[in-house]
Amino acid sequence: MAARSKTARTVARGTAKSGRTRASSSGRKRLKMAGSERGLASAEIVLPREHPELSALASLVDKAGGAVIGAYRDPLGGRPLLIATLPLRAVQPTPFQRDLSPTHTKRLAEKIEQAGAFLDPLIVVQGQEGGFWTPNGRHRLAAARLLGLRQITALICPDEALAYRILALNTEKAHNLKDRSLEVIRMARNLARREPTGRELQYAQQFEAPELLTLGILYEENLRFAGGAYSSFLRKVDRFSDRTLSVSLRERAGYASRLKQIDVQVKKIIAALTLKGFKSPYLRNYVVARINPVRFLKPAKGAKGPLMPIGQALTRMTAAAKSFKTESVSNADLAWVAVGAGAQD
Repeated sequence: MAARSKTARTVARGTAKSGRTRASSSGRKRLKMAGSERGLASAEIVLPREHPELSALASLVDKAGGAVIGAYRDPLGGRPLLIATLPLRAVQPTPFQRDLSPTHTKRLAEKIEQAGAFLDPLIVVQGQEGGFWTPNGRHRLAAARLLGLRQITALICPDEALAYRILALNTEKAHNLKDRSLEVIRMARNLARREPTGRELQYAQQFEAPELLTLGILYEENLRFAGGAYSSFLRKVDRFSDRTLSVSLRERAGYASRLKQIDVQVKKIIAALTLKGFKSPYLRNYVVARINPVRFLKPAKGAKGPLMPIGQALTRMTAAAKSFKTESVSNADLAWVAVGAGAQD
């Protein structure tokens, strides 16, 4: 009896361990919830529209032909906000947002029509010259216009600076590298005019990643630029500058120009490889990886600086592109690149 009991316990432990292994191998992680509550209580949230921080904004809504529905404080940060309707003509997307996708707009309009209700308010800030900007509702705004709506519901904040921080919350349509890079460079140019003394490093949170600024300049010149092939390289060498935005953008224009010339050489290498019979969608990735001077470098533990100064890295990359030997390429090399690309996907 004791032997059977011991065996049963052993099996039970094995089963439990197996269950834990299966759970861990599924890739699911438990969310760690906050240990204590934060934010405002219900009595602190509701505000009158005549509140000193909102009265001028409420007047702008009235003047634009909208209607104030209510006023309140954001439950997390206590920021005063209005909920209102605005005529569509009074709202514009921020000037630094990604380009509109007609396909996504039509699909969104169809779904809203099917639902029979426009339930998701735009987030709107008071823009320049007394207008209203939406930093994360461009496609919903366009869909509303497509549907012929007179008014649209909006959460309105009097703080224009929120527009630069809220773009990170935009999940209405997933950003690809080009969209995000263009959005970031447009934002940087707008901020450079608006805040002449602002330093690039101050806006790291809004810009998300330094290489997006450099790639954004390249995408401005050529929407078909193969930024994805160079993003890995740039992530290792590109860092935010402590210079003012206007100065840093001039520096980045120089980096972008050098990268553009490197890509011209890469295209020549690809053409030569194609003539040799190499036909792979990974040719560009392979060539760029081969000329990447920091491909095999790893950062020291705790290091935050670049693996190599970007200027030096571009110089070495240029030299490697010019000295590239097409006769050294084999199909086995391209196969390994394809495997690596599949792993990243």
